Amino acid sequence: MPLLDHFHGPLNERYPWESFHSGWATRIADQLSDRVPAEFVVAEQTHSGNHLEMNVATFENSAASSRTQPEGPAVALAPAWAPPSPAHVVPALFPDTFEVRVFSTMAGLTLVAAIELVSPGNKDRSEERRAFAIKCASYLHQGVSLIVIDIVKSRRANLHNEIVGLLPTACGSEILAQAALYAVAYRPVLRNGDPEIEIWPATFSVGDRLPELPLRLTGDLFVPVDFEASYQEARRRRRLV
Repeated sequence: MPLLDHFHGPLNERYPWESFHSGWATRIADQLSDRVPAEFVVAEQTHSGNHLEMNVATFENSAASSRTQPEGPAVALAPAWAPPSPAHVVPALFPDTFEVRVFSTMAGLTLVAAIELVSPGNKDRSEERRAFAIKCASYLHQGVSLIVIDIVKSRRANLHNEIVGLLPTACGSEILAQAALYAVAYRPVLRNGDPEIEIWPATFSVGDRLPELPLRLTGDLFVPVDFEASYQEARRRRRLV
Protein backbone atom coordinates (compact mmCIF):
# COMPACT_ATOMS: atom_id res chain seq x y z
CA MET A 1 0.00 0.00 0.00
CA PRO A 2 1.84 3.17 -1.13
CA LEU A 3 2.69 6.01 1.22
CA LEU A 4 0.19 8.89 1.00
CA ASP A 5 0.83 12.59 1.50
CA HIS A 6 -0.93 13.25 4.83
CA PHE A 7 0.10 16.93 4.97
CA HIS A 8 -1.50 18.48 1.89
CA GLY A 9 -4.98 18.55 0.35
CA PRO A 10 -7.18 16.80 -0.22
CA LEU A 11 -6.17 14.21 2.40
CA ASN A 12 -5.21 16.57 5.25
CA GLU A 13 -8.53 18.42 4.83
CA ARG A 14 -10.45 15.18 5.27
CA TYR A 15 -8.33 13.55 7.95
CA PRO A 16 -5.98 15.53 10.30
CA TRP A 17 -2.43 14.23 10.38
CA GLU A 18 -2.37 14.37 14.21
CA SER A 19 -5.09 11.73 14.39
CA PHE A 20 -3.36 9.51 11.85
CA HIS A 21 0.01 9.81 13.62
CA SER A 22 -1.61 8.81 16.92
CA GLY A 23 -3.32 5.83 15.31
CA TRP A 24 -0.13 4.77 13.53
CA ALA A 25 1.84 4.93 16.80
CA THR A 26 -0.74 2.58 18.32
CA ARG A 27 -0.44 0.14 15.40
CA ILE A 28 3.38 0.16 15.74
CA ALA A 29 3.03 -0.50 19.48
CA ASP A 30 0.60 -3.37 18.77
CA GLN A 31 3.03 -4.90 16.28
CA LEU A 32 5.96 -4.68 18.71
CA SER A 33 3.92 -6.09 21.59
CA ASP A 34 3.40 -9.23 19.49
CA ARG A 35 7.13 -9.53 18.78
CA VAL A 36 9.04 -8.62 21.95
CA PRO A 37 9.65 -11.19 24.70
CA ALA A 38 7.38 -11.16 27.75
CA GLU A 39 9.84 -9.21 29.92
CA PHE A 40 9.41 -6.12 27.73
CA VAL A 41 6.55 -3.60 27.82
CA VAL A 42 5.57 -1.43 24.83
CA ALA A 43 3.68 1.87 25.20
CA GLU A 44 2.85 4.70 22.80
CA GLN A 45 2.98 8.32 23.94
CA THR A 46 1.52 11.12 21.83
CA HIS A 47 1.01 14.79 22.47
CA SER A 48 1.26 17.86 20.28
CA GLY A 49 2.18 21.32 21.48
CA ASN A 50 3.12 22.64 24.92
CA HIS A 51 1.80 19.88 27.17
CA LEU A 52 3.57 20.84 30.40
CA GLU A 53 1.33 23.82 31.16
CA MET A 54 -1.76 21.61 31.14
CA ASN A 55 -0.17 19.14 33.54
CA VAL A 56 0.87 21.86 35.96
CA ALA A 57 -2.55 23.50 35.85
CA THR A 58 -4.26 20.16 36.50
CA PHE A 59 -1.98 19.51 39.45
CA GLU A 60 -2.56 22.96 40.92
CA ASN A 61 -6.33 22.66 40.55
CA SER A 62 -6.29 19.24 42.22
CA ALA A 63 -4.14 20.52 45.06
CA ALA A 64 -6.39 23.53 45.60
CA SER A 65 -9.46 21.30 45.62
CA SER A 66 -7.95 18.98 48.22
CA ARG A 67 -7.13 21.91 50.48
CA THR A 68 -10.64 23.36 50.34
CA GLN A 69 -12.42 20.03 50.92
CA PRO A 70 -10.84 18.40 54.02
CA GLU A 71 -11.98 14.96 55.06
CA GLY A 72 -12.24 13.67 58.63
CA PRO A 73 -11.17 15.58 61.76
CA ALA A 74 -9.51 18.95 61.29
CA VAL A 75 -5.71 18.68 61.34
CA ALA A 76 -3.35 21.62 61.68
CA LEU A 77 -1.21 21.74 58.56
CA ALA A 78 2.29 23.16 58.37
CA PRO A 79 2.59 26.15 56.02
CA ALA A 80 3.48 25.06 52.50
CA TRP A 81 7.13 25.68 51.64
CA ALA A 82 7.73 28.06 48.74
CA PRO A 83 11.04 28.36 46.89
CA PRO A 84 12.70 31.74 46.43
CA SER A 85 12.08 33.61 43.20
CA PRO A 86 14.16 32.14 40.37
CA ALA A 87 17.25 34.02 39.28
CA HIS A 88 16.25 33.66 35.62
CA VAL A 89 13.19 32.69 33.60
CA VAL A 90 14.03 31.74 30.01
CA PRO A 91 11.88 30.61 27.06
CA ALA A 92 11.78 26.86 26.49
CA LEU A 93 10.69 24.43 23.79
CA PHE A 94 9.05 21.07 24.40
CA PRO A 95 8.93 19.08 21.14
CA ASP A 96 5.78 17.40 19.81
CA THR A 97 5.88 13.73 20.76
CA PHE A 98 4.49 10.91 18.65
CA GLU A 99 6.54 8.11 20.11
CA VAL A 100 6.56 4.40 20.90
CA ARG A 101 8.69 3.31 23.85
CA VAL A 102 9.93 -0.13 24.81
CA PHE A 103 10.75 -0.84 28.47
CA SER A 104 12.56 -3.77 30.05
CA THR A 105 11.06 -5.06 33.32
CA MET A 106 14.03 -7.24 34.28
CA ALA A 107 15.48 -4.66 36.73
CA GLY A 108 12.60 -2.27 37.27
CA LEU A 109 11.00 -0.40 34.41
CA THR A 110 13.92 0.69 32.20
CA LEU A 111 13.62 2.42 28.84
CA VAL A 112 15.62 0.46 26.25
CA ALA A 113 14.27 1.65 22.87
CA ALA A 114 12.15 4.35 21.29
CA ILE A 115 10.55 5.05 17.91
CA GLU A 116 9.95 8.69 16.98
CA LEU A 117 7.34 9.68 14.38
CA VAL A 118 8.38 13.14 13.17
CA SER A 119 5.69 15.87 13.22
CA PRO A 120 5.58 19.12 11.20
CA GLY A 121 6.28 21.02 14.41
CA ASN A 122 9.51 19.07 14.92
CA LYS A 123 10.70 20.36 11.51
CA ASP A 124 9.43 23.93 11.83
CA ARG A 125 11.86 26.46 13.29
CA SER A 126 15.56 25.87 13.91
CA GLU A 127 14.89 25.86 17.67
CA GLU A 128 12.29 23.12 17.27
CA ARG A 129 14.60 21.04 15.11
CA ARG A 130 17.44 21.35 17.60
CA ALA A 131 15.16 20.45 20.54
CA PHE A 132 14.07 17.28 18.75
CA ALA A 133 17.67 16.40 17.83
CA ILE A 134 18.84 16.95 21.42
CA LYS A 135 16.10 14.63 22.69
CA CYS A 136 17.18 11.90 20.24
CA ALA A 137 20.89 12.37 20.91
CA SER A 138 20.17 12.17 24.65
CA TYR A 139 18.51 8.78 24.14
CA LEU A 140 21.57 7.52 22.27
CA HIS A 141 23.98 8.83 24.91
CA GLN A 142 21.95 6.92 27.52
CA GLY A 143 22.29 3.70 25.53
CA VAL A 144 18.67 3.74 24.33
CA SER A 145 18.17 2.38 20.82
CA LEU A 146 16.21 4.62 18.48
CA ILE A 147 14.34 4.74 15.20
CA VAL A 148 13.26 8.05 13.63
CA ILE A 149 10.74 7.98 10.76
CA ASP A 150 9.77 11.11 8.84
CA ILE A 151 6.84 11.14 6.38
CA VAL A 152 6.23 14.91 6.70
CA LYS A 153 5.94 16.47 3.23
CA SER A 154 5.01 19.98 4.32
CA ARG A 155 8.52 20.85 5.55
CA ARG A 156 11.87 19.71 4.16
CA ALA A 157 14.27 19.87 7.13
CA ASN A 158 16.26 16.68 7.71
CA LEU A 159 16.23 15.77 11.41
CA HIS A 160 18.63 12.85 11.00
CA ASN A 161 21.24 15.33 9.85
CA GLU A 162 20.41 17.53 12.86
CA ILE A 163 21.06 14.53 15.14
CA VAL A 164 24.33 13.74 13.37
CA GLY A 165 25.37 17.36 13.92
CA LEU A 166 25.23 16.70 17.68
CA LEU A 167 27.36 13.56 17.33
CA PRO A 168 30.79 14.75 16.12
CA THR A 169 32.03 11.21 15.47
CA ALA A 170 29.05 10.55 13.18
CA CYS A 171 30.25 12.99 10.53
CA GLY A 172 29.80 11.42 7.09
CA SER A 173 26.59 9.54 7.94
CA GLU A 174 24.28 12.34 6.81
CA ILE A 175 21.43 11.71 4.38
CA LEU A 176 21.47 13.67 1.12
CA ALA A 177 19.40 16.83 1.43
CA GLN A 178 17.16 15.90 -1.51
CA ALA A 179 15.92 12.82 0.39
CA ALA A 180 12.97 14.54 2.04
CA LEU A 181 11.43 11.39 3.53
CA TYR A 182 13.44 8.81 5.45
CA ALA A 183 13.69 6.44 8.38
CA VAL A 184 16.85 5.74 10.38
CA ALA A 185 17.60 3.12 13.03
CA TYR A 186 20.36 3.77 15.59
CA ARG A 187 21.99 1.26 17.91
CA PRO A 188 24.38 2.53 20.61
CA VAL A 189 26.85 -0.23 21.49
CA LEU A 190 30.07 -0.74 23.43
CA ARG A 191 32.43 -2.80 21.30
CA ASN A 192 35.88 -3.81 22.64
CA GLY A 193 35.55 -1.03 25.19
CA ASP A 194 34.81 1.60 22.53
CA PRO A 195 31.38 3.28 22.33
CA GLU A 196 29.85 3.25 18.83
CA ILE A 197 26.53 4.02 17.20
CA GLU A 198 25.40 1.75 14.36
CA ILE A 199 23.14 3.46 11.82
CA TRP A 200 20.69 1.96 9.30
CA PRO A 201 19.23 4.66 6.98
CA ALA A 202 16.41 4.21 4.48
CA THR A 203 14.93 6.82 2.14
CA PHE A 204 11.60 6.75 0.29
CA SER A 205 9.03 8.97 -1.41
CA VAL A 206 5.25 9.37 -1.49
CA GLY A 207 3.94 6.36 -3.42
CA ASP A 208 6.67 4.01 -2.12
CA ARG A 209 6.43 1.18 0.37
CA LEU A 210 7.83 1.91 3.83
CA PRO A 211 10.95 0.08 5.08
CA GLU A 212 11.55 -2.55 7.74
CA LEU A 213 14.26 -1.54 10.24
CA PRO A 214 15.96 -3.24 13.21
CA LEU A 215 15.21 -2.14 16.78
CA ARG A 216 17.69 -3.34 19.39
CA LEU A 217 16.19 -4.23 22.77
CA THR A 218 19.22 -5.39 24.78
CA GLY A 219 22.61 -6.75 23.81
CA ASP A 220 22.25 -8.46 20.44
CA LEU A 221 18.49 -8.96 20.80
CA PHE A 222 16.72 -7.19 17.93
CA VAL A 223 13.15 -7.09 16.66
CA PRO A 224 12.16 -6.00 13.15
CA VAL A 225 9.88 -2.97 12.87
CA ASP A 226 7.75 -3.36 9.76
CA PHE A 227 6.58 0.18 9.08
CA GLU A 228 4.75 -0.84 5.93
CA ALA A 229 2.56 -3.36 7.78
CA SER A 230 1.73 -0.96 10.63
CA TYR A 231 1.03 1.84 8.13
CA GLN A 232 -1.32 -0.40 6.15
CA GLU A 233 -3.18 -1.32 9.33
CA ALA A 234 -3.44 2.34 10.41
CA ARG A 235 -4.85 3.26 6.98
CA ARG A 236 -7.29 0.36 7.03
CA ARG A 237 -8.65 1.31 10.44
CA ARG A 238 -9.08 4.93 9.32
CA ARG A 239 -10.62 3.82 5.97
CA LEU A 240 -7.85 5.54 4.04
CA VAL A 241 -7.68 2.84 1.37
